[in-house]
Amino acid sequence: MGSNNQEASLRNNLIGNGTVIKGEINAAGDIRIDGTVIGTMKSSGKVVVGQQGLIEGDIICNSADISGRVKGTIRVDELTTMKSTSRLEVELYTKQLFIEVGAIFTGKCDMSQKVAETPKK
Repeated sequence: MGSNNQEASLRNNLIGNGTVIKGEINAAGDIRIDGTVIGTMKSSGKVVVGQQGLIEGDIICNSADISGRVKGTIRVDELTTMKSTSRLEVELYTKQLFIEVGAIFTGKCDMSQKVAETPKK
């Protein structure tokens, strides 16, 4: 029981408000961004961008839940959720998309099966 819970908690990552990271982040599990990432964010799980979060660059992940700001390219294998507070200027490639009223999305969205299954760089 203890080792499974420890392994699960090790796969959850947090970039806190006030933290700025420049470069590439590779996460083996879920990650929440409440700070700023300038570069590429890759995750085998879910990427959550909190209301104070900002990503300037690329996101490559299994699913995305966005409440903050993103500028760049997003590639999501499954579901992308844009919360009402989200502000996106992106090229989005996703299998499924959910947008709450109030979200601001500027850019391009491609939901074709072929694009969603494009190998990650």
